[in-house]
Amino acid sequence: MKADFDNAAPTYDASFTNTVIGRMQRELVYDHLSLLIKENVPEKILEINCGTGEDAIWLAKQGCDVIATDISTRMIQVASSKSKLANICFLQADINKINVDFKHHSFDLIFSNFGGLNCLSPAELSAFIKNATSVLRPKGKLALVIMPKNTLWEQLFYLLKIDFNNIFRRKKEYAIANVDGEKVKTYYYNPKDIVNLANVNFDLQRLKPIGFFIPPSYLEPSFKNKPQLVSLLKSLEKRIKNVSLLAKYADHYFIVLEKR
Repeated sequence: MKADFDNAAPTYDASFTNTVIGRMQRELVYDHLSLLIKENVPEKILEINCGTGEDAIWLAKQGCDVIATDISTRMIQVASSKSKLANICFLQADINKINVDFKHHSFDLIFSNFGGLNCLSPAELSAFIKNATSVLRPKGKLALVIMPKNTLWEQLFYLLKIDFNNIFRRKKEYAIANVDGEKVKTYYYNPKDIVNLANVNFDLQRLKPIGFFIPPSYLEPSFKNKPQLVSLLKSLEKRIKNVSLLAKYADHYFIVLEKR
């Protein structure tokens, strides 16, 4: 897994972060994060799967102290080169060992963006949620952006391609996703799957769709030169961004769980 994302690091910003679709989806995530931060500013945040550091930098600029981690050394190198803000620390770390690596820390918020947790099997995801309780303060939160099983854009995409083998690929035990040319085993989770895994120690606080009208990033070539269509989709997305019932049909969803 580490090697997969090491190879993707040099091109990740070009292939997602700085794309039309990538910017629109990230703007939606920041809208929801902004509201969460305004309610109760988290003093200390642990970001996992931080990639090239875009979100860590944004969070630090909101006044939060951020430890941003990724399993990929090269992702951390790219992230570290972007900012010298005093309230960010970029570290190479394994998501499966946060209870060990950060046992002397306590966080107000643990954040993961754009499907980083979809690289975990159900057993690994269950262990991660359990481990998170040991490094979160009372009433601490998990804010997670996850890819669900029922994304309508993807089903339509494969239907139009007459690729019936992949129309429901997200409903299989796992699928192989292409991350900048690297093949990554990927598991998909609907919101109720996450709630069920977390219900021993966490309560669901909020659930929002990310990319119900805005398409998945692999459709960027079809949309980047169509500004009017992009503007329409963005406008439609803004109108439904708080409709929780649409979360499991979007490209991603934003879910917040609060520690009991």
